[in-house]
Amino acid sequence: MPRSEEAEWWANAVYAAIQEIPHGKVTSYGHIALLLGEPQRPRQVGVCLKSLPNAETGAHFNSSNVPWQRVINSKGMISHRGPGSAERQAEALGQEGVEVTRDSMGEIYVDFSRYGWFPARLPSEEQEDDDEEDGEQLFVRES
Repeated sequence: MPRSEEAEWWANAVYAAIQEIPHGKVTSYGHIALLLGEPQRPRQVGVCLKSLPNAETGAHFNSSNVPWQRVINSKGMISHRGPGSAERQAEALGQEGVEVTRDSMGEIYVDFSRYGWFPARLPSEEQEDDDEEDGEQLFVRES
């Protein structure tokens, strides 16, 4: 079933935001939602990741260019989205140098104090502000 225009916009915004998470860092579903101005929508971030297209589909955003493994739950735990999914995510994070631990119940965790990425704004928004300021300075110099 095709997504509505709003759902497509949201998914693309989520995927673009996730692309900004640095290599070797993790953040939460809730923080991505907060960065996008919708702090009440962390579950929808998860839904977008669950429906992230495979690279083979040729979709603009896909599992090879969206670092899906860098988003975990607010407790620092890797959520189970299907059989073997948490292990696959832990392995992908391990390849980036992120250490994971397993508790006595078999849940997999990442230490947010060491690997967490929680900026107040997306780096691309900071760049846009810098570009706008540069543009204003150029305008002022020309007047």
